[in-house]
Amino acid sequence: MHKITLRGRDYRSKQPIEITAHQGVISHIHPIAEEKNLLFIAPGLVDLQVNGFGGVDFNTYPFAEESVEQVTRAMWQQGVTTFLPTVITNDGHEIELMVATLARACQQFPAVEQSVAGIHLEGPFLSSQEGPRGAHALAHITAPDWVLFQQWQKAAQGRVRLITLSPEWPQADDFIRQCVADNIVVSIGHTAASAVQIASAVEAGARMSTHLGNGAHLTLPRHPNYIWEQLAQDDLWCAMIADGEHLPLSVLKVFIRAKNGRAMLVSDVTSHAGMPPGCYHSHIGGEVVLSAEGRLSMANNPALLAGSVQGLLHGVNTLVKNAIVPLAEAIDMASTRPALSLNLPVQQGLAVGAPLDAIMLRSGEGNTLQLVATYKQGAEVWRGE
Repeated sequence: MHKITLRGRDYRSKQPIEITAHQGVISHIHPIAEEKNLLFIAPGLVDLQVNGFGGVDFNTYPFAEESVEQVTRAMWQQGVTTFLPTVITNDGHEIELMVATLARACQQFPAVEQSVAGIHLEGPFLSSQEGPRGAHALAHITAPDWVLFQQWQKAAQGRVRLITLSPEWPQADDFIRQCVADNIVVSIGHTAASAVQIASAVEAGARMSTHLGNGAHLTLPRHPNYIWEQLAQDDLWCAMIADGEHLPLSVLKVFIRAKNGRAMLVSDVTSHAGMPPGCYHSHIGGEVVLSAEGRLSMANNPALLAGSVQGLLHGVNTLVKNAIVPLAEAIDMASTRPALSLNLPVQQGLAVGAPLDAIMLRSGEGNTLQLVATYKQGAEVWRGE
C-alpha cells in the first residue's frame, strides 16, 4: 500500500496537523503552519450494532455475500470504518445460516474482512416479557444454551465477538463465564433482570449494556429498576442510540454523566436506513412504519421503536449540536470508545503505530459535522462530491 499524507485540524486540539501513513499504519504526526479551510481529521467511526442498510437486512434470510460488501461500502459513506453486523432473535437454523453468510462474505471480500470486526448476536437469550423483549419474536426467545451457541459460532467461523443477553435466566451466569473464557464480550440488554441478577452477571464477566434505556418496559418502578442498576455498575460500558428518537436529550445527558468514560454510541441502524418513508415488513418488528422525520416504529404499537434509520454520525451530531458533550468527546464515543470496549486495534485512534482509519469532517450549519472523506487502513475508500 502506498504512502499517504493527510492535512487537517486535529479533532481534539483543533491545531493544524499532518498525518503520514505507510502500509496503512500511521508513521508520523506533526504540527504544520496554519492554512485556510482545513478540515477536521478524526478517527473512523466504530459501530457495534448494524442490522443492515439500504434494503439489505442481515436478519432476513437469504441475503447474498455481495450484499454484505454493499453495506460495508454504505458504512464508509457514513464515516463508519469498523462495524459489527448484528443478527437478532430468530429460528436457530436461520441464525446459523445468517452468521455463516456473514463469515463467507468476510472470506470473499477484502473490504468486508477489513471493516467487519466480528458479529454481534443480539438474542435469542433475552427477556420474554412484553416491553423488554422489544421487537424480538417471542416464539424464538429461549434460555442461554452453550451447546446451541457453539453451533452458531462454528458456522460463523468463530466470528461472533459480542452477544447481548438477559441475565434473568438461571443459566445466564454460567453462560457468561463460558463466553468470557472464549474472549466473547457479553452485553446486558432486552432485560427485566433484578438488581441481584445484574450484579451477578457483572461479577460473572458481563461488560456492556446494549442500547440502554431501550428494550424496556414503558413504565418502570421509581427504584430499584434495571436501568438504574446498570448505570450504577462501574464495569459496564453503556451503549446508547443518540438519534433523537430512542432517548430524550436529558436522558442522554444523564447517562453520559453517570458512565463518564464508559459511555458510547451505537446506531442500531436497520435495512430501512436510506429508504423512503412508508410502511415496510421487517423481521425486526414485523409491520413497521418509517416516518418522514426518520422514526421507525412498530405499526401496531407506535410507542415501540423497531430500530433506527440514522447512522452513527447523526448520533455524534445530536450530542454536539445540543451541547451535551464537546465535539472531541462525541467523536470518541463513536470511535475509540467502542473500539476499546471490544479491544480492537483501532482503539488507539489517531496515534503513531495505529491503523490509519480516519474521516475528514467539515463544520456545517447548526454546529453539525459533515463527512467529506473516509479512509480505511490508509486508503481513501469514499469521498463526497
